[in-house]
Amino acid sequence: MLNLARSAMAAAALTAALTLLVPVAADRIAFLAGVDDSSASRQQASVIDAEVLDSHCSGLVPDASVAEAPASVWDDGNVRGTTSADLAGFAARFNEIRATHCLEPIPAANFVFDSCLQERLRWMAEDPSEDPGSAWGHDGAVRSDGLPSTGCDGNLAGGAGNTGATVAQKWWESPHHRASLYRPAETVSLDDVCIAFAMVHGGLPDEPLAFTRASARWTDC
Repeated sequence: MLNLARSAMAAAALTAALTLLVPVAADRIAFLAGVDDSSASRQQASVIDAEVLDSHCSGLVPDASVAEAPASVWDDGNVRGTTSADLAGFAARFNEIRATHCLEPIPAANFVFDSCLQERLRWMAEDPSEDPGSAWGHDGAVRSDGLPSTGCDGNLAGGAGNTGATVAQKWWESPHHRASLYRPAETVSLDDVCIAFAMVHGGLPDEPLAFTRASARWTDC
């Protein structure tokens, strides 16, 4: 009981302090998502964020169906992988946000589960430390037991009670993540654009399944 209480308190404190929202470092954005992180780009993202358009966007409605995810289970059920509901919730909210801002939706079939992103999240979740923030971060993050990182880096978000829909909202609200993941100024055809996503539930030693870590990236299909 003491360990459970301590873990819950630590998770709550971390969520309140950080909301587990870590922007992709400036020197990583170009590598991960091909984003211009110049001052002009950041200023443009802020302008677009302020222009929440209120008309003539109703036709931007995507198909509802998305790909499935395997819902993997590890560590006797204490750590669980991305579910189809996670991916569907993320995709729906992602495109709702784009439509609200008069941005063309991503084709539903182009939201994909990414096993490499999930492997990095699993590496974080299986850190034996009682600190939920241990191992959290981008390339170069260190686990308490020294196990080298595995998997792929991406835009990160999560915390207690988060879902695919809530992390989609968090990423839009962060200018750096918006530029990296939503790309509001992008002019290429979206037919060949995929949004890769993964989410891991729970963690060691005793994090609740409601505590999630998520990662996503804009990539070629």
